[in-house]
Amino acid sequence: MDERRNPPSDEWKEENGTPEGQATDSGAEEGSGPREGGSAGNGGPGQPPRSKAAGELVEWIKALAIAGLLVFVIRWFLVSPFIVDGPSMQPNFHDRERIIVNKIVYDIRQPKRGEVIVFHVPEEGRDFIKRVIGVPGDTVKVEGDTVTINGKAIDEPYLKEAYENAHASGQVYNEDRGDSSRFPNAEFPDGKVPEGTLFVMGDNRPNSEDSRMIGYIPLDRVVGRADLVYWPLGDFHFVSHKS
Repeated sequence: MDERRNPPSDEWKEENGTPEGQATDSGAEEGSGPREGGSAGNGGPGQPPRSKAAGELVEWIKALAIAGLLVFVIRWFLVSPFIVDGPSMQPNFHDRERIIVNKIVYDIRQPKRGEVIVFHVPEEGRDFIKRVIGVPGDTVKVEGDTVTINGKAIDEPYLKEAYENAHASGQVYNEDRGDSSRFPNAEFPDGKVPEGTLFVMGDNRPNSEDSRMIGYIPLDRVVGRADLVYWPLGDFHFVSHKS
């Protein structure tokens, strides 16, 4: 009778395992490894290769979208390619050369003397590439191969060789062709550059349509500064804007 009233001994507990709640928790911990692995998206035996390929495709799409966005921003807001059309900037730029124009620089500051710019000429429905000679407030005079700004002859290192070759043969590089070669002239008698405009000329002085013929260029027509010649590859170089 005394043996039936006694509670189960410790020896009995060990033989029949731990209490039910503890066994469930332990079982969850032990089983959590494989389940976590399954929840990573690998799925069944045939799914891992497909998931990996889909992931790579998504990454490629993201990369291409970012690249496209960068190209759009750079192309429309920072730089733009142009083709030099004609000989007016020889000997420093040649017909059919490809150039990169910096479109952001003049959002920061105004053009400076000696810089090569591209600007719209709506009267002719095209863009011109010329060199800035005079900025607002300057008084410009062009006579033969002498260009004066505010009464002082300027140095033009970008035309040094052209001047020397012409003078060595007893000629003037900017030969006299009447009003198309000098400034001021009958059509543009005021040599002072108005506010908000530029006086520009082509480096090919005897063969350039520029401010001597079309007048001052409003700043809001300026597209940007020519910074790089990238084609032909043999002529690849950054443009010098020293004056």
